[in-house]
Amino acid sequence: MKDLTTEKTLASMEIADRLFFRFFQAANTVHTKGTQALEQFGVTTQQWSVMGALSQPQAAGGMSVNDLTRFLLVSRQNLTGLLNRLERDGIVEKHIGSTDRRSRTVRLTKAGEELWLAMQEPIHSFYDEVLKDISFDDRLSFIHYIGLLQRNMTKI
Repeated sequence: MKDLTTEKTLASMEIADRLFFRFFQAANTVHTKGTQALEQFGVTTQQWSVMGALSQPQAAGGMSVNDLTRFLLVSRQNLTGLLNRLERDGIVEKHIGSTDRRSRTVRLTKAGEELWLAMQEPIHSFYDEVLKDISFDDRLSFIHYIGLLQRNMTKI
């Protein structure tokens, strides 16, 4: 017969497996449904996240590519492809650093700012629909726990 410690360990591992699988499923669903929500604009969730980062007040003068990779928690390789497509479409522009010619600063173009503003209503409708059954307090708790999870993962 299994002892109580072994049963608790097995139950804990089963919960961890379920939790991380749900995160995986949720991330895939966010990509699919988020892209569908912005289908009329031809913007993917990855492009949406870059535009969102560049629309923040602290990014008014642009963000370095390194800062953007850290902010979005993406690889430089993945970000480079995204930025190239956004630049090709006239949504972002890259500027060579004034002190370090190897560095690049990225910012939204005027067209990118206008697109970001036009996307706000569909984005907020998407948020409202997705979060409709989650209370304000639960949303705050969820933010807290996801932040804790991210901090723990960065220590690995």
